[in-house]
Amino acid sequence: MVTPVRRGELLGFATVGLVAYAADLALFTCLRGPAGCGPLTAKSLSFAAGCTVAYAGNALGPYRGTRPTGLRPYAAFVAVNLVGALVQLLCLTISHYGLGLTSQRADTVSGAGIGMALATVLRFWGIRTLVFRDEGRSGSWTG
Repeated sequence: MVTPVRRGELLGFATVGLVAYAADLALFTCLRGPAGCGPLTAKSLSFAAGCTVAYAGNALGPYRGTRPTGLRPYAAFVAVNLVGALVQLLCLTISHYGLGLTSQRADTVSGAGIGMALATVLRFWGIRTLVFRDEGRSGSWTG
């Protein structure tokens, strides 16, 4: 049975997401700049670090009442985040190549705006449904 979304759960998820995004961005910037890594290597490493921060934050924060064990929940978490990244890329691809909206602003709106919004909804659903399941959820997170 699916429980209703609680405000505390949403706030916790959003807070963890912001911290994970900051970790991803900071590591990407460091790897891309001073460390001299290529863009794909830097993004791959920063994505993995961001996923790890987000998983730990969600497990210790809004979903601490659940009991995921082993590598399967983490693998499901990474898979959900990869699908979210694909949603962002799909929005960007449709806008840029399908609709011909090729300015930097259009790319930002489609990829980081619309794509991020859709991916966040998908990630929220996937994480609470596939990774941190309803059974064992102990109410909302108050911080």
